[in-house]
Amino acid sequence: MTVTIYHNPRCSKSRTTLQLLRERGIEPKVVEYLSTPPDAKRLKHILKLLGIGPRDLIRKGEAVYKEKKLANPDLDDAALIDAMVENPILIERPIVVVKDAKGERAALGRPPEKVLDIL
Repeated sequence: MTVTIYHNPRCSKSRTTLQLLRERGIEPKVVEYLSTPPDAKRLKHILKLLGIGPRDLIRKGEAVYKEKKLANPDLDDAALIDAMVENPILIERPIVVVKDAKGERAALGRPPEKVLDIL
């Protein structure tokens, strides 16, 4: 089993999620997505695994969300994904992706215990 966490060390939910994984003996691959953001293809894949759309993963409280007028309902999924790739602070965190013999699944660690459902 491989486990990847898209992590922001300054986020308490992200730190708690990482700690939960480690307490269960799982040492995940840690991707600090603010410095190493997923590309559009990977982000689309993660959204598919999560079973949500880009609007559900975007952080609406960030200044760049307002600056770029991302609340505009005319913006399509591709435009929102591009905005998250260009401004990774917009990506809700943490995201945990598990890949094993059963396939690949993902969970958003809000609350952190939600990631336990995919282990």
